[in-house]
Amino acid sequence: MTATTRAAIFIFAVLGVLSPVGTLASDAAGVAELDRLLALHPPLKAPPEDPRDVLRREVHLGEDAAFPTIFSIPGFAASGCGSCHDGEALLDAAAGRAARALTALRKERRELAPVPLRQVIIQPWADELLRPGQLAHTTFDAIRWSPASILIDEKAYGGATYRHEALHLTQAFLGPANELEAYSLNVLQDPRFLFLNYPYFEQVIRAFFVPEFSTLLDEFFARPTREKLRLPKEVQWFLDPFDAEALARVARAVEEMRPLLEEASRMNREHPLEAAYLSEQTGVASLLLDIAAARQLALPKVNVADAVRAEAFAVLADQFGRNDNTRLGYLIDRRKEALLFLEHQVKLSDEGERVALYFHFLKQKFSGADGAVNLTPADSADFADYVRRKLGQVRKLSEFQGMTELEREAGRRLIGKIEKALARRSPASGPPDG
Repeated sequence: MTATTRAAIFIFAVLGVLSPVGTLASDAAGVAELDRLLALHPPLKAPPEDPRDVLRREVHLGEDAAFPTIFSIPGFAASGCGSCHDGEALLDAAAGRAARALTALRKERRELAPVPLRQVIIQPWADELLRPGQLAHTTFDAIRWSPASILIDEKAYGGATYRHEALHLTQAFLGPANELEAYSLNVLQDPRFLFLNYPYFEQVIRAFFVPEFSTLLDEFFARPTREKLRLPKEVQWFLDPFDAEALARVARAVEEMRPLLEEASRMNREHPLEAAYLSEQTGVASLLLDIAAARQLALPKVNVADAVRAEAFAVLADQFGRNDNTRLGYLIDRRKEALLFLEHQVKLSDEGERVALYFHFLKQKFSGADGAVNLTPADSADFADYVRRKLGQVRKLSEFQGMTELEREAGRRLIGKIEKALARRSPASGPPDG
């Protein structure tokens, strides 16, 4: 399988189901049964015309909940849900899923502050907030679901998609560093999600834990899928049998990676703006995990002349110093570009040698004089501009017509927090644009 094909599969997986995580539930459905259930729950083609067509309830999720969570199903009658379901029972089930997800997340991530889940919206149509094929979306203190995503999460993933989305509500910014943290939660529970979300983990797992991972990845995606089914391909790959020994080997590797995943999460929590910027500026979704591995693991020795090493580091520094991704909106993986230059320009024919130099470079670049991690962007102006652009996107989303007032208020709070964080880093930068 080519890298382009893998990339296309990965994009399909991300758009199809955000954060498919967790072990199978005891009542997990098979591929055919789950596809049948999806056929019984087709999406609306457009939002319902009657704004009164909504079921709604406020629920305190736990005795110590500081605020109620609003559960709603807009378009309940228009979507025909009432012909098969009791509305109150659906709201009960939605509240139960949310409560279980928050309880599980608190056990898995005890250091987290309370999750600000103020709204759960079951939305039976697609729009800019829940795009076609995007089965779940975290907005501002809210999670939006399609009926299909609820079925997939409950019948295939055991409710763990909910935990992924709830984790997003606790994050201070947005971008690939957030996805790395959330997907790390996923893969610790089920190694199949490391395959589905491989760009966040492949470099580290191949370099330090499972050298044959690329072969396993090819085999995982080589299994045929049923094109005529409504069930997304990534769900079929998840449910269809795969080499049990290979999954066990990857699961052991993931457990060994746990300290690295925790360190990547810590970096994202302590430096959310910088983590997001550097991940996008370099085009390396796994950057924080790569840095953690470079800093915590014993790196392989590289037997090259000092002049070759210096030339290789210069190539890496040049690639990692470019800001076309943030300035021009490109999607260039600077790690991949650098490794190609090392092969063809520096004439390093051994792949292991090239990858080892990459991790040695990361250790040097992102370690401060005191040994602590240093994520300070080299181009402070580009960093500030990047954050301003992201703020503009947040502001635009918060003003979207379909947003609820609770979401708008939470969006304004997030904007205020990001503005303050940016001002602390660059006092002279001025207020964000937009």
